Amino acid sequence: MNKKLGFLGFGTLFGFALSRVGASEYDLIVGMFVGEDYTLVGVIVTAIIVGTIGMQVLKKSKQRTISGEPLNISYKKLGPWSLLGAAIFGLGWGISGACPGTVLAQLGEGKLYGFFTFAGMIFGTYIYARLKEKHESL
Repeated sequence: MNKKLGFLGFGTLFGFALSRVGASEYDLIVGMFVGEDYTLVGVIVTAIIVGTIGMQVLKKSKQRTISGEPLNISYKKLGPWSLLGAAIFGLGWGISGACPGTVLAQLGEGKLYGFFTFAGMIFGTYIYARLKEKHESL
C-alpha cells in the first residue's frame, strides 16, 4: 500500500510539474507544433534524458513489480501498424493540445477540454482493443 501511495504522490508531483512548465496549456503546445515556441521542446528533451537514465538504472537494479515479480523490461517490436498509431497519436496531440500525461494535468486544473480529450483517449483505447482482438498483428 505504501508503494501505491508513493506512486500517487509521484504522479501528483509530475502533474504539478507539467502544469508549472505550461505543458497543459493548449496555446503553448500548438506554438511548439507550428515552430513559434520551443519551451516545451526543452521539457521533452529533458524528459527523454531523465527517462533514459532511469531505464538504465532500472535494468541494472534488482527491482520487482508491485506484485513481487522480477522486473522484466523488454522492447516491443515495431510493426506495420506502428506508423499509423504514431500518426494518430500525433494528430490527436496536435488537435487536442494534450498527450496522456498532460490531459491528466488539464483535468486536475479543471479545464473542460481536458475531459473531452480524456474521453477520446478512452474511446481510442477501446477501439484499439477491439481491433487487436481481430488482428493479432497489431
